[in-house]
Amino acid sequence: TSTLQRQTDRERERQVVVSLIKAENKNNTIPKDVDRNYSTAAMKVILLTGATDGIGYETAKRLVQQGHNVLLHGRSMNKLHKMMATTPFSENKDRVETYACDLSHLKEIRDFTSAIQSNHDNVDVIINNAGVFKISDTKTVDGLDARFAVNTIAPYMITQHLMPQLQHDSESRSRVVNVSSAAQAPVHLASMQAHTGRMDDSQAYAQSKLAITMWTTHLSQPGHATFPMMVSVNPASLLGSKMVKSAYGINGKDLGIGADIFVRAALSEEFESADGKYYNNDAGKFDSPHPDGLNSKKCAALVDCMEGILDRLELN
Repeated sequence: TSTLQRQTDRERERQVVVSLIKAENKNNTIPKDVDRNYSTAAMKVILLTGATDGIGYETAKRLVQQGHNVLLHGRSMNKLHKMMATTPFSENKDRVETYACDLSHLKEIRDFTSAIQSNHDNVDVIINNAGVFKISDTKTVDGLDARFAVNTIAPYMITQHLMPQLQHDSESRSRVVNVSSAAQAPVHLASMQAHTGRMDDSQAYAQSKLAITMWTTHLSQPGHATFPMMVSVNPASLLGSKMVKSAYGINGKDLGIGADIFVRAALSEEFESADGKYYNNDAGKFDSPHPDGLNSKKCAALVDCMEGILDRLELN
């Protein structure tokens, strides 16, 4: 079912509810929450990567419960099927779509984004949440460092491929929310291409998270009416995800802390003009990233390096 058809059905449902209320209401007034709950303008098409567990799963639950059309990405269809069998997804299948893609295999991303383009003319929000920290095989089939491939290059590809869907006229600009981290370290471009041998997990993760922050800064176009608002967000340190439990052997903090800030970044007025900014949820405010994240020359060099990789792999 297309997004347009779902919105049309939603409007018909609203009209039925309004008619029933009017029939029982002598003063002919309609409660405000009816139009708010059934407003097609308020319904967003939101792509969320890494949705099958952790912060992504908690974020997906909130978005579905709010009534949005949510496109859920997971590494395998088996994980997505298990997710769809749980509440609230099983109760809202008409507003949830699932897409499987291994983001460490960059060639799969083209098919992934093409499938979304076939189903949607417009995408209102992308939350690039998928990420890896500790993995056994750190080199991808494309010869890249897997931490950079998944955490940095894959979200860049997804965003660029879906730019036609993001660049649309509406009452509010589309948004791209990129997941950063408090862990940030200067990016060695040779390491991204796995030219320096195996890198320590913590170092690779910190570099990859600064890298996504850097390309967010570089691509942002503040005030551009039809270009998406792009922001990088540290959801908070040591939240209780599988990644944190595996890396540090601790339960971590409530995942809802991260999910709540992702929803705010995706939908609230607070982030409406957050182009190129970095939100640090540990401090609860917009903050300065690592200095390299604000260095225009280094940010441009990073993007040039990624573009060179994609050209070499014939993925541009």
